[in-house]
Amino acid sequence: MAATDSNYNEEMQLFRHMVLRFLEQKVLPYYDTWEKNHHMPREIWNTMGNAGILLVDFPEKYGAAAASFDVCQMIQEEMCRLNLAGLAGGYNIHANIVAPYLLHVGNQQQQDRWLPAMVTGKVVTAIAMTEPGAGSDLAGIRTKAVKDGDDYILNGSKTFITNGIHADMIIVCAKTDINAGSKGISLFLVDTSLPGFSRGNPIEKIGQHSSDTAELFFENMRIPSDALLGEEGKGFMYLMQELPRERLGVAVQAIGHAQGALDLTCDYVKERKAFGQSVSQFQNTRFKLAQCQTELEMCRALLEKYMLKYQRDEMTVTDAARLKLAATEMQLTMVNECLQLFGGYGYTDEYPISRFYRDARIQTIYAGSSEIMKEVIARDILGR
Repeated sequence: MAATDSNYNEEMQLFRHMVLRFLEQKVLPYYDTWEKNHHMPREIWNTMGNAGILLVDFPEKYGAAAASFDVCQMIQEEMCRLNLAGLAGGYNIHANIVAPYLLHVGNQQQQDRWLPAMVTGKVVTAIAMTEPGAGSDLAGIRTKAVKDGDDYILNGSKTFITNGIHADMIIVCAKTDINAGSKGISLFLVDTSLPGFSRGNPIEKIGQHSSDTAELFFENMRIPSDALLGEEGKGFMYLMQELPRERLGVAVQAIGHAQGALDLTCDYVKERKAFGQSVSQFQNTRFKLAQCQTELEMCRALLEKYMLKYQRDEMTVTDAARLKLAATEMQLTMVNECLQLFGGYGYTDEYPISRFYRDARIQTIYAGSSEIMKEVIARDILGR
């Protein structure tokens, strides 16, 4: 946070105007084409870097702006409010998830190598945990990294990896001790230019079409020992340590997305006529929108509470689970209600509400499904 409220508000407004100008000029005119092509050009990362919005809250010594944590979250919220969830998802992985792993767990050599290039967009990053046979149960992953002299030999595959097509560096979750369960998991900073790495075709999804999602393969891939992130066998601990920020970022996206859908719907129902009057005059419409707006504000208040806890380093895994569960479930319900108020037009690609609807569906699945969030919360309540 900045030193005073006035300084903080001034900083936030300055960055917000810059981000909105960037999105309006460099993204919105082309985004429909990216969605139709199911492809976002690699160059957009360099463009974001040049605009100064990648890793915006990181130290100046890496070329970043050293802005407040809130600014990074605001950028994601504005992307989602403008119906750019595919871009926001990739941004979240790169700037809000991978980068903090490097800052909090990486050594100085690793930080110096990767962070400046991530700030400029020269290097795009991803994180690879999920496998065809292991999602939320990370202890069940089968990707292995076996020590061989000064190197590790990496074998396995990952799936549903956001930024997988463009990624130059990937944090890979692998077993270094197959008999140790979660205590045998380690993390590696994998340079995708090395031999033994390959990517499958982009995975076609029902939403977030412009966000590249891929299956990744590691076949006898030799990676240097200095690619190990942190200490061997402590990967699961690092994952638990960084999960709160990841889930907080997903909640931010949910709130921005829901706000954008609500704004769009309010404009539509005031213009749309039925039975001789504006659709906004029907009690059903008014009550639905009132309920949506109230639930959105409740989640926004919860987000503000937990963002403050995060900044004080007090946010727990359970806090993050509550926030993600509440915000993403609200998002799905709200976008569904908004689409209903568009009637048949809401079911057409011509109206942007349909993209809001499609893009929202993944939110209760990735970064821990709603069912997993409930289990985390229940264990905290019941003590087991």
